[in-house]
Amino acid sequence: MTISTHELQTLAEYFDDDPKRSHSLPARAYVAPDFLEVERQAMFYNSWQYVCHIEKLRHAGDYVTFDLQGQSMVAVRDREGVLRAFYNVCRHRGHELVQGEGNIKVFVCPYHAWGYNLDGTLRGARHSNTMEDFHFDNFGMMPVQVEEFCSMVFVNLNPEAASLAVQSGDLAQEIQQRAPDLGSLTHAHRLTYRVKANWKIVVDNFLECYHCASTHKDLMSLIDIQNYKVTTYDIYSSQISPAGTTSNSAYNVEGATVQEHLLWWLWPNTGLLRYPGGPNWMVWHFIPVDEETTLETFDFFFPNSPPNAGQMEAIEYVDKVLQKEDIDIVESVHRGLKTPVCEKGGRFVVCSGKDQGSSEHGVHHFHGLYLKAIDQYLQTKSQD
Repeated sequence: MTISTHELQTLAEYFDDDPKRSHSLPARAYVAPDFLEVERQAMFYNSWQYVCHIEKLRHAGDYVTFDLQGQSMVAVRDREGVLRAFYNVCRHRGHELVQGEGNIKVFVCPYHAWGYNLDGTLRGARHSNTMEDFHFDNFGMMPVQVEEFCSMVFVNLNPEAASLAVQSGDLAQEIQQRAPDLGSLTHAHRLTYRVKANWKIVVDNFLECYHCASTHKDLMSLIDIQNYKVTTYDIYSSQISPAGTTSNSAYNVEGATVQEHLLWWLWPNTGLLRYPGGPNWMVWHFIPVDEETTLETFDFFFPNSPPNAGQMEAIEYVDKVLQKEDIDIVESVHRGLKTPVCEKGGRFVVCSGKDQGSSEHGVHHFHGLYLKAIDQYLQTKSQD
């Protein structure tokens, strides 16, 4: 680790539990090289990470591969109907077992043809009888925690982590109450962006609508900012607003069955959304590539695929208007944080009542969780 322990310990020097007195994270947390390696250990390998909608893993043999911060992974439905996840790596010499997604009967390594059952047990290893003290039971695929949560699949590389259902408290209840059709929706479209900004800047921007009035005029016509409520919980927060009461300039919502703007953020880098309009669901995943690059994937779910004309209008608003505005913001912030101006961090605007839509206490909540994860990481390192 090239970042000193002292440098990590002093990240919270100007942070206060009261957002009205607190500074945000110092600039170096966003732009200094090598922070991401610490974040991988402290956060991404110890948190629940989104994989896919459950529709991709409904049937025995269905599998999906994915990368989790440099770790090759696979999720699969086994022959008994159990949802499982493993490192996508052969225990012989480390070759990746499968690519992409699909349906298979067994895992067979393309390198030396070691075979694994869908429950991860080793079923065949050619000429293994020539090895001394070799036992099949000791060379199965290495499992990781996997969980179906509100019709979505998540994994956690920490075998001791509490389940997502336990960690997230009432989140599942909130989602099921407001999106009871989520399980019947299908993946219809994906938008992908490579943004020149640190992943935390992207999350910061996602967690407040203080900037909406000055930046997102079309979004402001879609929502009722006077009744916009931001609520923080343990590992998630919500931003909920009724739909606007007048015609909007974002996209057509005539005959809308969804009458709310719903946004949940799940620690550390997943956004779950439902916009005014017809039945819909979105998962926005903010994936760090390096200290100044974020890969964003926006998955859209509707009752049908491909999207119809009305649904494409909403997607195009997100793609060509909302995202263009937000990308300009976060890339500018990243450039600004490279200067000495925000060495101690900025300050949080905290509002209540009819002004709560302008409050930044959701960003403060994220920074508190970030610093807590860094502290836990340092404690673990000191015990090694």
